[in-house]
Amino acid sequence: MRIVQLTNDNREIQRKYHLDEPVFGPAPEALLEGFKALGSDVEIHVVSCLQQMPRRSPTKLADNIFFHPLHVPKIGWLRTGYQGCIRAVRRKLQEIQPDFVHGQGTERDCAMCAVYSGYPNALTIHGNMRLVAKVLGAKPLSYYWLASILERHCLRRTDGVVAISSYTVSNISPYVRRSWLLPNAVHPSFFAIRRQADHPPRILCPANIGTRKNQLGLIEALDQLAKETTFRLIFAGSGSERDPYFQKFMQAVASRAWCEYLGPLDRRALQNQMARATCGVLPSFEDNCPMVVIEAAAAQLPFAASSVGGVPDLIKHGETGMMFDPSRPKSIYASILSLVREVTLAEQFAAAAHTRAVNQFSAKHIARRHVAIYRQAMHKSSANA
Repeated sequence: MRIVQLTNDNREIQRKYHLDEPVFGPAPEALLEGFKALGSDVEIHVVSCLQQMPRRSPTKLADNIFFHPLHVPKIGWLRTGYQGCIRAVRRKLQEIQPDFVHGQGTERDCAMCAVYSGYPNALTIHGNMRLVAKVLGAKPLSYYWLASILERHCLRRTDGVVAISSYTVSNISPYVRRSWLLPNAVHPSFFAIRRQADHPPRILCPANIGTRKNQLGLIEALDQLAKETTFRLIFAGSGSERDPYFQKFMQAVASRAWCEYLGPLDRRALQNQMARATCGVLPSFEDNCPMVVIEAAAAQLPFAASSVGGVPDLIKHGETGMMFDPSRPKSIYASILSLVREVTLAEQFAAAAHTRAVNQFSAKHIARRHVAIYRQAMHKSSANA
């Protein structure tokens, strides 16, 4: 079976064209690891659009995975509804002749390229752009406003959606013909982490800095804990110096000796932080299927997160972790306090989460389920032709 994965190469997003290897998001990268493990049963072609071609790129990522970077000038991107990307991808697909096309994400060009590919296709929604735009109060013609419109457009035209949480299933049901509930895979390397928590306790918050992720709310909620005990609150994620929220965040961190900001981390650096952490936390106001929750489960890191969006699919409160109301500082405080002080209970949560991760989120398991979905969608598409 020949499958095209339309996936963003983050060398484009980060403008790091000097890197010799493509950089994918955690979820697509983990899925590719699963496809790699399937061997010759599948032939995968990863296609990514870039405004500037990198200095070098490999032609193969594994024996059964090929990589195709495509140059698309700036005019062919969001301002034209990704028309340049669509045309470039269609030309490449005529060469590849895939059985199925999978668009990874509705944040940028991948969804539009998939639905206009001319081949049976499905989309995965990593971030619900319509819901994110609503939470952020996106203004007309802003990026999130435009992305939400294009997302709805794509949902009505795709053969189906791979929904990574029940939260997404319920929110896309008015727009799509068919959906499959299938969570993200976790990269196999997270299962190899051997934790040795530092002292004093380290609380790790791995998320890009912004209003939706609510880092300021977390800091304010833990001001009381800082009066009661010694700990370190470690933030890891990217942020824009032009963003007023990021500016306030940096001021809050600078004024508290117990806070530290590491900036964005690659996978290995994140794993090192998880190995040293006492627990992890994600205080988002909105989230779909946050990778850090799954990755923490694989790493046996006790975790607390907001009871929003798709998080309840990933954490069973009081069994595999803790959940809290992100709008209530006392709720955040209580969840973190229990993980920091009740170490034995926290480790029991982590062990239960790890078992679930092995059974439900392993890369090979998720890749196999994707192939089954592709076959179903192809059969349905042929029946409707």
